[in-house]
Amino acid sequence: MSGVDIQEEQHTARTGRTDATNAEPNPTAGGGIHPFRILKKLMPRGLYGRSLIIIVAPMVLLQVVVTYVFLERHWQMVTEKLSGAVVSDIALLLEANATFPEAEVSAPQLTALAWEQLEMSVSFRPGENLPTETPDPGFSLLDQSLRSELEKRVRRPFWLDTVSYPDYVDIRIEMTDGVMRVLPLRSRVYATNTHIFLVWMGGASLLLIAIAILFLRNQIRPIERLAAAAESFGKGRNSGSFKPSGALEVRRAAAAFLDMRERIQRQIDQRTAMLAGVSHDLRTPLTRFKLQIAMMGNNPEVDELKSDVRDMEHMLEDYLAFARGEEGEETQIVDLADLLNEVRIDGQRHGHQIAVESEPGITLPLRRATFKRCLTNLTDNATRYADTIRLTLSSNEKTVTIAVDDNGEGIPEDQLEEVFRPFHRLDTARNLDNAGTGLGLAIARDVARSHGGEITLSKSALGGLCAEITLPH
Repeated sequence: MSGVDIQEEQHTARTGRTDATNAEPNPTAGGGIHPFRILKKLMPRGLYGRSLIIIVAPMVLLQVVVTYVFLERHWQMVTEKLSGAVVSDIALLLEANATFPEAEVSAPQLTALAWEQLEMSVSFRPGENLPTETPDPGFSLLDQSLRSELEKRVRRPFWLDTVSYPDYVDIRIEMTDGVMRVLPLRSRVYATNTHIFLVWMGGASLLLIAIAILFLRNQIRPIERLAAAAESFGKGRNSGSFKPSGALEVRRAAAAFLDMRERIQRQIDQRTAMLAGVSHDLRTPLTRFKLQIAMMGNNPEVDELKSDVRDMEHMLEDYLAFARGEEGEETQIVDLADLLNEVRIDGQRHGHQIAVESEPGITLPLRRATFKRCLTNLTDNATRYADTIRLTLSSNEKTVTIAVDDNGEGIPEDQLEEVFRPFHRLDTARNLDNAGTGLGLAIARDVARSHGGEITLSKSALGGLCAEITLPH
């Protein structure tokens, strides 16, 4: 479609390169790795991924802060309170055993009382010493809290084991005649229900994230449909029954796109109608010229007039084809290998030898006759100045490439872009439109761009010119 801008991302996919201004920064440039550049490369490129990060990142940050505050403040405070209460009970048992005579309160009575009232297993072991080896608790909040409380309240040598028993804590305190061993329940000295808080917080977060993903997906889908419609329109394909939907801003963008598409289509239709009228008006006097020349007989002057009329008809066809762009043709799925073989057979009919190298099964939605005209223009230019022409068809995940190579004289590098200008003619030996209008390559590039593709010229491996058509899948 002539006049439709091609998106930058499509241009990158076609040419396999990016402009210097849009190139990704080199993370190692400047003598070191910049963390912000690395972060930028790791960030998702799509709106859906970035929007999801905007929603999830604050939620994760909030969870980290809440968890830190809970574990560092609430959990530690509860553990210290529980440990302090248990150590107070142990200190009371020690004082009772040391203060009252054995006749009034015996060790078995204290043991039974501790089990019934305090839910602690207490035993007095005369003649026993504290163990010499202490298990390594690692970074244990319970161990730190119990040691602090024992040092503050009991003020006697003690031995502590918080890792050997899953349900109990082993506390041994040195007495004048032996050791008192206390086995309190771990639940009495340690806040063991922390996982419930974490489970609730994690479950609620997952539910909120799932809801956010669902709603965000519904908001992103209209944008994706708009992008697909614009991409199809840029490639000259039917964008289907696209209708504005989604948020108000997306609807406004979609309505602006539909208005733009309608204006462009209306402009093309008006231009086509005008050119059809011009074509009719010009063909009428040309037909009279031909009739008058045919009645003049055969002589050298008449032959020259006939040649001039044929040239005028040829130029008129080129002008109309360039201006009209063959927009009226419908898009269809085209087997490119078959199309290249048709171009080869047409060339052979005119006495040209064209070789075709193609991968089978490559198809694209194209305006078949229009795109065949593009290939024909390129091969005609090649056959005019070379005797060896090769058409090569290849594809990758993103693009399809058709190369037209020849062994002719080629084009100077400073003229590789100039030759695409309408009516531009080379002064060198290789004039791509000798006896023509200078529109052959301009028409070919216009057709390629109307399909979302591009044509570039370079030096051929055969020694001449290589015209490469790149089309997106």
